[in-house]
Parts: sequence; structure tokens; C-alpha cells
Amino acid sequence: MSFNKKTIEDIQVKGKKVLVRCDFNVPLKDGVITDINRLTGALPTIKYLTEKGAKVILCSHLGKDASKSLAPVATKLTEMLGKEVVFARDEEVVGANAKKAVADMKDGDIVLLENTRCRKEETKNVETFSKELASLADIFVNDAFGTAHRAHCSTVGVTEFVDTAVCGYLIQKELKFLGEAVNSPVRPFVAILGGAKVSDKIAVINNLLEKVDTLIIGGGMAYTFLKAQGYEIGTSLVEADRIDYAKEMIEKAAQKGVKFLLPVDHRVATEFKDVAPVVTEDQNIPAGHMGLDIGPKTETIYAEAIKDAKTVIWNGPMGVFEFENFNKGTVAVAKAMADADATTVIGGGDSAAAVNILGFGDKMTHISTGGGASLEFLEGKELPGIVALNDK
Repeated sequence: MSFNKKTIEDIQVKGKKVLVRCDFNVPLKDGVITDINRLTGALPTIKYLTEKGAKVILCSHLGKDASKSLAPVATKLTEMLGKEVVFARDEEVVGANAKKAVADMKDGDIVLLENTRCRKEETKNVETFSKELASLADIFVNDAFGTAHRAHCSTVGVTEFVDTAVCGYLIQKELKFLGEAVNSPVRPFVAILGGAKVSDKIAVINNLLEKVDTLIIGGGMAYTFLKAQGYEIGTSLVEADRIDYAKEMIEKAAQKGVKFLLPVDHRVATEFKDVAPVVTEDQNIPAGHMGLDIGPKTETIYAEAIKDAKTVIWNGPMGVFEFENFNKGTVAVAKAMADADATTVIGGGDSAAAVNILGFGDKMTHISTGGGASLEFLEGKELPGIVALNDK
């Protein structure tokens, strides 16, 4: 996959109709947006295009189906930009209202289309809807990294019917930091993987072992690796069908000369509750107890490995970070990354939520805006929404 994609700064946009695929998949409660981070992330691209005199047509999905309207997003964006965002309420997305709103646009105007999932064709990348979207615009801009791993009408299909398809600032930043970190890292390169299941990260572990100097494992997935080495894990989460795979990966790390770090102690409890933790002496977890976080000795070892790194990528928490008694490992890793003299990249999803909740977000070089997309990126997969854009 080429990372050298054309951006909005490489093209002339004045007087052009520019369709921008954003990620406005925001949380709503009683019709009110409860987290505006995704809207804030889209502003630089929208502002650049309007200031350069483009007619800006925004589109996005919201939720998994047609049940939610993007009307609250239009209202909030109007407030954030200090400039009217005309909402084209249209069940067919590209209907009479949308066509009229676009036809009436002057340079610098902004129109927001209805939730692209209102059309069943969207997720199947059906040509008819792709053509309809393209018919509104001269230029397509993708700025939704969070959906770049999906070949939908509004991310991939539309690019086949416009001459110019480029990325906005958000995707440009993702390609720079994620792309450089994974494919041309300054060494030592350390990757930290957590989260519940080995099966979610199989391809990621396999791919990163080809690239990193040190791989750190935490979270629920660590117990499958420890069981593969013969340690007792009590009632901890384990994927019995992944034990042979875990052995293979430990072997692969040894062959490649990659340091493979697993917890040497744990914070455990007898049930999945936010109770006072018991700290184990070593790797073994006593019968009737489950591991819910890495232990203090492990924190020190992991922090040491991070301190010496020049590039660090992190995907997945070290324990049940939602429980105050079991967020210590996640806090320790976040703090070590914040203090490191390194390029630090958070690979979206739970780890992005964790660093923001814990107050370390502004200390990281880059926090990815795409959970699933960044995971597929770390697996070494091509992302269709990126591949479809014009190369420089």
C-alpha cells in the first residue's frame, strides 16, 4: 500500500464541488452529541476547503443502519465553525433536497448529506449509489480513517466515478505517523499489545514480530501465552484453541531476536469486580483467582523497555482499566510513553480511550482515530479506502 497519497493541498479546489467523507459516527443521547472529538478532528480539512473557496459537501455514516439522522451533527458543526452547515434531509441521501442544496451552493458554502447508511447499497459498495454520490461533486476527499478498512460506496465506490480522489488532513496524519512508525521506525522499536483476546491480535502479533525489537504483551491475552509456557493461570481468561499459536509466536520471537515480554506478576481477584486486588508473587495465578491487571514488578520492566525506545506503538489496555483498582498497569504504560523521548503512537480503540480518560492524550505524538482500521494497518493489510486515493 502506497502511503504517498495526494492531499487537499496538492489540488486546486476554488469553485469546485468537493465531496468529503468524514467520520461523524458520534455518540448520541436523546439527540444530543455526547463526545465531539470526531467533529473537532474534521474541522481542519473543512476549514481549509471553505477558505480556499470550495463548495464543501460532507457525508458520513452514523451507527450501523438508517435509524439515526445526522441532523444534530449539522447543528453542532454550524456552532463550531461559526458558519451555516446546510443539512440536506433526504432518506435516499442523494435525493431532491440534496440536489437542490448542492445546486444552490456558492463558493465556501457547506452542505451535509444524510447518514449514508440510509442506503442499503452503501455497505455493499453497489455502483448505483456510488455514481449518485459522485454526481454531486468534481473532487472526492476521504478524511475518515476510521472507515478506511471498509470498501463502501462512500469510501471506495465513489472514487471510480470522479477524476480526483485525495486525502484530508486526518488521513494524511494517520499515514505519516502510523505508516512511518510501522514501516520505517527509528529504533529501538517497541510495540505494546493488550486487550482481551489473542484471536483479535493474531495477525498483528505475527506482522509486528517481523518489525519490532521488543514486543510487550499485557491484558487478558497474556494469560494464554503464560499457560502456553506452563504457568498456572487460575480462572483467568484463556483461549485454549490458541495455545499452540502462542507457543509458535514465542518461538518466532526467539528466532528473530525479538524481546518478548510477558507479565512476571499480576493483580488478581476472585471475581470480575472492582475490588481490592491481590498481588501475586510471580507469573503463577492462584486457583480460584483471575488476572485483571499486570503487577507492579511487570510495570517496572515494561516502563524500562519503553524508556529506551525511540518508536512505540500501543494497542490494547494492560488490564480492566475501567476498574480503578485494575487500571494501574495501563496508567504505568501510558505514563512511561508520555515520559519517553520517542515517537509514541496509540492505535485507536480502547487504548485511545484509556490515554484520554487517564489524561495522557496530549503527551502522545499521535492517537489514531480508527480502531478497526488501525488494527488492520498493524496487521499489514491494505486499507481499501486508502488504496483508492490518487498517488502523488
